[in-house]
Amino acid sequence: MAAALTSMMLRDTKAQNVMAEDQPNRRHPQNLQGVLRLAVEAGSAADGPAPLEPMSDERKEWLRGALAEVAKGQVSEVEQMKECMRVLLREGGGERGREGEEDGEDEEEGETEEALEFLSELCENLDNARDLMTLGGLDICMTKCLNHPHGSVRWRAAQLIACCAQNMPEVQCHLVGQGALPKLLQLTDSDPHPTVRVKALYAVSCLVREQEVGLRAFLSHDGFSVLMRGMQSDNEKLRTKSAFLLLNLLTAHPEHKDTVISMGMVQQLVAILRTPHSHFHEHVLGALCCLVEENALGLRDCRSPTLGLDDLLNQRANELKGREECQEELDYCKRLRSSCFQVRQPDESAMDR
Repeated sequence: MAAALTSMMLRDTKAQNVMAEDQPNRRHPQNLQGVLRLAVEAGSAADGPAPLEPMSDERKEWLRGALAEVAKGQVSEVEQMKECMRVLLREGGGERGREGEEDGEDEEEGETEEALEFLSELCENLDNARDLMTLGGLDICMTKCLNHPHGSVRWRAAQLIACCAQNMPEVQCHLVGQGALPKLLQLTDSDPHPTVRVKALYAVSCLVREQEVGLRAFLSHDGFSVLMRGMQSDNEKLRTKSAFLLLNLLTAHPEHKDTVISMGMVQQLVAILRTPHSHFHEHVLGALCCLVEENALGLRDCRSPTLGLDDLLNQRANELKGREECQEELDYCKRLRSSCFQVRQPDESAMDR
């Protein structure tokens, strides 16, 4: 029943969008006042200009009744979220006999997936994301859905958290305070389902970028090590997102360079560059550029003869020449090689003096 109601609400939303596309110039009323205004305009168009007169009490009562009737079938978005939450809370709680138990589990799993997807769609509206937090929906998502036995539910839960946290400091602080980051980092690091790992890292990114509270929690739970392992995984999307988040954090927070360098990050990044070429190597090279700029420890590590980074960069630059789609990666190669290995000539005017 819950799945049917959730699906019906989703279909109604899509149907309204289709109707709006079919009549692009028509503005549909968004509330009861809009319905009233539309009715008045329609009456005016049919009957021609009419003098404005005070509305009688009888007329007011009739309009109230008519508008109440119109509103009967409408379900507010808060009520829709509450219904989805009931689905999430009820999942797994029913008692069944042995016969048909698997079918019942599949049905419940499908209901949970639909509810999470519908909530993600609703929470693209920032007000709805805040309301879901207030209603306790995000807490249910963390305690039940992120721990669900089915990966298809876990990744949708991580996606909902990311959707709600993005650009919402109030929601970000709530999630961090409720311990979302350790769980999301653990899913990123070791979940057996590849999509869960990618979506969990997406949620981590939404909690730590431009959010000091989230970044502190990320650091306290060894988040940089999780990114390092993500870049070494066999999951292409996870490698790319891990390298991109590392580059973003080093660019925005250069004060953490020494911490990252002390972990052996330079050596790990160079080892990654020696793997078969991939488009995420662009972010790896960008991160190395960040680590050597105005940092003696980063320069020392990159210049270590055992790494052979100079030859590697020269070889990579030759491979990328003339490939327009790799221009930014080529620029990083040149920039890193210039910073680490090209001896700067003394200024001629200084020599004269």
